[in-house]
Amino acid sequence: MRVLVTGAAGFIGRNLVERLRSGAFPDVTDILEFDRDTDPGLLEDYASQCDFVFHLAGVNRPQDPAEFTEGNVDLTTRLLDALRASTPRPVLLTSSVQAERDNPYGVSKRGAEEAVKAYAEETGAGTYVYRLPNVFGKWSRPNYNTVVATFCHNIARDLPIEVSDPQAPLPLVYIDDVVDEFLRALTGEATNVEGVYVVRPTYQTTVGELAAGLHGFRQSRESLAVPDFSDELEKKLYATYLSFLEPDSFSYPLTMHVDARGSFTEIIRTPERGQFSVNVIKPGVTKGNHWHDTKNEKFVVVSGKGVIRFRKVGDSEVREYHVSDEKIEVVDIPPGYTHNIENLGEADMVVFMWASEAFSVERPDTHPLGVSMSDQETPNGL
Repeated sequence: MRVLVTGAAGFIGRNLVERLRSGAFPDVTDILEFDRDTDPGLLEDYASQCDFVFHLAGVNRPQDPAEFTEGNVDLTTRLLDALRASTPRPVLLTSSVQAERDNPYGVSKRGAEEAVKAYAEETGAGTYVYRLPNVFGKWSRPNYNTVVATFCHNIARDLPIEVSDPQAPLPLVYIDDVVDEFLRALTGEATNVEGVYVVRPTYQTTVGELAAGLHGFRQSRESLAVPDFSDELEKKLYATYLSFLEPDSFSYPLTMHVDARGSFTEIIRTPERGQFSVNVIKPGVTKGNHWHDTKNEKFVVVSGKGVIRFRKVGDSEVREYHVSDEKIEVVDIPPGYTHNIENLGEADMVVFMWASEAFSVERPDTHPLGVSMSDQETPNGL
């Protein structure tokens, strides 16, 4: 199958083309890409060669309002005439919710829709018209595609943003969901609700909520927080925000607590999923010798070798778990057991640690107590 993608270098077009190139739809053997930099004369050639058309090209922020008609109505008409002149093919058109309005952009998108409708009635070819709300995601352009792109770009660079009406409603669809839906249309399985083709899910937020959330993503490098990924909108907005980082700012520093025994560095702190950290332990050093009421932990040695010792508070029996990077495994640290970890190797031992609660000075839930009965009051800390 050969598909024609107009607007192939645009935001939606690029995401669709790259998905197709990745093999997401193996039946597509060739992608005919048409964009503003393509030789205009190729449009008719591509129309005669393709089996399906994704008509994504359009104009939404021209310098001259006349470009609305040229880019949205005239180009669509020319494409459809080219299809009529060969063999009519199915056409998917990206329109906009603005088509419901009488502004110049909305009028031009409605004109494109009407042209596609007439083409379908005349030829019997399948057509799919999607009135998209604000589409957000990677590779979108700030100050052009959507307010999400503009806010992400500015906030990631510590530039100001303008929020004139924080309560303004903002319906959103995510680019990957858009591409998924378009691929369903390619197989004739498009989502049709009461005669209207739609992308699901659609998210509802406000401009103010969007701005606050994106500012929170920027601050998370200091707080070590991560978004609530059970919230699909938050997860997708965070992915979009990260895609706008400057390449030289992908990394950020963490606070290493260093002493003669090694180091302890927090990576992530969350109120609902606990604390993640890396513990580096010098050869011959023992850390720990404490127990918890409710807090529980998981230790994973990723470099080196050592032993984790446990003693149930009030008992005398000591249990040992030998651990090393030769066999990556998780050791649970239950409440009510005093515990420590000793580096038995000749090099630093690196331990990935998870705790069910982020450490709090007000409520540390950490009680010093040695694992050895002869050393019960010698805490070694983290």
